[in-house]
Formats: sequence, C-alpha cells, structure tokens
Amino acid sequence: MNTEKRLSELKSFMEKNDIALSIVTRPENIYYLSNFLGISWSRPISFILTSKSTGLIIPGLEEEHAKAEANVDKIYVYYEYPEKYEMSFLEYVDRILSKYPNGTKIGVEFDVMSFGLADYIRNYGYELVDIGKKITEMRFVKDKQEIELMIEAGRLVSLALSKSLEHARTGLSELEVEQYGNDAVLREIAVKYPDSVLYNLAMTTSGIVRTVMPNVSTTTRKLEQNDIIIHSRQIGFNGYRAECERTFFVGKPTDEQKELFRIATEAQRVAMDIIRPGLTAKEVDLAARKVIQKAGYGEYAVHRLGHGLGLSEHEEPYLRFDNDLVLEEGMAFSLEPGIYVPGIGGFRHSDTVILTKDGKIVITEHPNDLNDLIF
Repeated sequence: MNTEKRLSELKSFMEKNDIALSIVTRPENIYYLSNFLGISWSRPISFILTSKSTGLIIPGLEEEHAKAEANVDKIYVYYEYPEKYEMSFLEYVDRILSKYPNGTKIGVEFDVMSFGLADYIRNYGYELVDIGKKITEMRFVKDKQEIELMIEAGRLVSLALSKSLEHARTGLSELEVEQYGNDAVLREIAVKYPDSVLYNLAMTTSGIVRTVMPNVSTTTRKLEQNDIIIHSRQIGFNGYRAECERTFFVGKPTDEQKELFRIATEAQRVAMDIIRPGLTAKEVDLAARKVIQKAGYGEYAVHRLGHGLGLSEHEEPYLRFDNDLVLEEGMAFSLEPGIYVPGIGGFRHSDTVILTKDGKIVITEHPNDLNDLIF
C-alpha cells in the first residue's frame, strides 16, 4: 500500500490542531498508515507519527514481521526474555514522550485507546486530542488499490457462499455446511494467491428459533427438513473485506415465510436501486425500511440497512435512519435489511456495493430468487 498520501493528510490535520505527536493503537489504523498488519493480543503495538518521522513500538514476537512489511522510519522492539530485555512498552512510550514539554498535544484514538494508557500519558501533563475520528473519515473513501482488493474479496466470498449452499441438505450440521465453502475458498486462494493473507468469517443459523437471532455463533445443530437457514460470509483479502449472505431453505417454506422472504428481498432491491453518491445514508436506509414498514413488519426490522466495509468487519459510515452523512464515490457498504419474526424465522440477504461516480458496482454475486434458494 502507498501510505504517503494518507500520512500527508494526517500530518496536515495534526499541524492544523497543534498536535506534535500521534500514537495510533487500532490494528486496522496501524495497517492503513504503515502497511503493518500485526497480531497483538496481549502485547500492545503502537504506530508513532510526528511531522518528520514514523515509528512502530512492537513486541519481539513481531520483530521480523515488522522488518519485512512495515513502512516506517524506526522500529522500537520490546522483549520479554532476559537475554534481550531492555525496556518495556511503556518505557518506550516514556522515551518518545520525554522529548516534548508539558502541555504538548498528543493525538490518540479516543474510541479505542485504553483508559490506562490515556491516564498514563495525561499524568505526564500532556493534553490528549482525538485523531480517531479523522482516521475513520479518511478510510471512508477507498482508493483504486483498495477497491481492487475488495473486488477480489467479493469474488472469493461469493465462491465460498455458493459452494456451501450447493452442498446444503438435511442431516448436515451448520458447521459442515460452512466447511464446503471454507474448503473451496482455501483451495482457490492457495492456487491463485499463495502469498496472500486471508480472513474467513462464516456464520450459519438454522431453524425458526435461531434465525431470529441476528448474531449468534455457528453450532453443530443439524439441518432438518423444511428448515430456514441464514448463511453469512465475510472474506478479507490482504486486509480488505467483502460480505455476502443469503436466506435459504432445505425443504418447503411456509406461505408466511415466502411472504417475508419476498419483503426482505424487495427491501434490498430498493436500496440497490437508489444508492448512489449525493444521497444521505439515512435516505437509503429509510427507503428500504419503508418497504418493510408498509408490509406491517417495521418492528421486526431491528437493525440498520448496512455498514461500511474495508479493513474492518463493520466500519463507518453506517446506513441507518438517523445518519445525515452524504454518500461519496469510493465508499463501500453492505446492503442487508433484515426481518426477524419469532415463530416464523429470520430473513436477510447481504451484498457488498462500492459507490461509483454515477451509482454503484455490486461486487458479490449469488441468486436472490426464492426458487434458487430452496434445496
């Protein structure tokens, strides 16, 4: 990734707000600014930015990884074994901050920085200023390379979803249904992109009880005759994600299920038809929501129309009823209106779109028709 333009924009923001130093801790933001996609877990990683330099504070476990991939001027490594131990993570933070007088403005991400680290910095007399909102806004609009990665993620997630549905049948567990798609995408990426980074998320809920729960883990529950199933997938390809979901049946849906399937599909179609630059996020959400409300199921449409996609599974901007943000070319979204009616089931399709100058491109693909989704 070419990070130069991103760093230049963030430095301009820092200069405008008298921020001398920024400390970035969200992993996706670190990758966005440094090309380093680390794995931190319990060991903190931070990206350091000043007007003149960039740096990373990393644990020893990430040293070779950072040297190979990070686009930074300086790497500070803290070790946790006696042969190489010199300083801890916080001692490196101390060393960097000690160059600045009390009252200096330090940029941090208010939405993710731990209270402990924030208090630690404040106790030295520094003023904390939020840079998280700025970085989030920078990530709204994708550049050409980001879009290319998302398009390929869209192809891969469509492949995985199609293979899972192709093999769905009674007697298979939710996990087994997922495995067919997992196998397909792993084989595809191993052959075509042997040095790539893959993120593979799947969520399968089956039956009228579980499908009304929008977010629950896949289980070993076996599909039964006439079950309704929501199969959700997200693939990240070299950091960038696309999402595809379908509601399908093994056996015969009831008349009520057919009608709710039709309403959910129509709501998504309306959103697909109107979404474009210049509209507000809430206009798109409300257009889809109106379809569901008109049919008498508004109280069962319990979540927003969609969310932004890119480096995170869910990211801003959000397509929701109270968001006045004006949509722009290069933004990417899931479109996934959902209806969840106890005793009948849950209904949700999701596709990923990227806004273009005149409209959008849909980067995921699988049939939406009911007849194509009965197995």
